[in-house]
Amino acid sequence: MSTEQVKALLAKLQKEIHDTELDDETRSLVRQLDTDIHSMLEEDAGQTETGSVLTRARALEADFATDYPTAERFMREVIDVLVRMGI
Repeated sequence: MSTEQVKALLAKLQKEIHDTELDDETRSLVRQLDTDIHSMLEEDAGQTETGSVLTRARALEADFATDYPTAERFMREVIDVLVRMGI
């Protein structure tokens, strides 16, 4: 899977987040994660950074599971793609 496909999934996640009523802290966490993933895709990030990004993504996925199933699905797809890419 290419970085362009990951970016497309992130765009879908951002649209879903934009259309969903979330608290400011969660919105901020999603924006920061989006920024970090884009940075990671653009440059060769260290193992610590990638582990941190995946940990935060999984935490957000778990938070979305009950109340925001569509956002959870997009987050899970992003995580799956990053793992398949070896990130």
